[in-house]
Amino acid sequence: MRIVRVLVLAAVLPCAVAASAAAQGPASACHGAQQRREVAELLFGRDIGRRLGVSETAWQRFLAREITPRFPDGLTVTDAFGQWRDPDSRRIVREPSKRVEIVLPGKPDDGARLDAIMSAYKRQFRQRSVGLILQSACVSF
Repeated sequence: MRIVRVLVLAAVLPCAVAASAAAQGPASACHGAQQRREVAELLFGRDIGRRLGVSETAWQRFLAREITPRFPDGLTVTDAFGQWRDPDSRRIVREPSKRVEIVLPGKPDDGARLDAIMSAYKRQFRQRSVGLILQSACVSF
C-alpha cells in the first residue's frame, strides 16, 4: 500500500505544481510610466497587554526615528484595526493598529531595513510581532 501511495503522489504532485504555476501566470506588464516595484505593508499593533500602550505621540516619534530615516523617499501611514489569536490563551485579541505602506527603492538592503524597523518596534513596545506583507506591483508617481 505504501508503494501505491508514493506512486500516486509522484504522479499527482507535478500536476498540482504545474496547475499552481499556470493559475498564477506570468507577471502582468506595467503600463505607461509604471514600473514594477516591491511594496511592503507593515502592520503595527498598538496595545501593550490589554491597554493602548503606543500613544499617537509615541507612534509619531517611532515613525520619525525608525521608519522615515530608513525610507525617506516616502510612505503612507493609515490607522487600522486588527485582530489576531493569542497563541497562549487562544483568545481573539483586537487592537488599534497602524498600517505603513512603502514602495521599496529596490536597494540590496531593503529587507535589512524592514527587519530593523520590525525589531525596533518589538523591542521598544514589547510586541510579539509586526506583520509584513511584500507584494509586487506596478507603480508610478
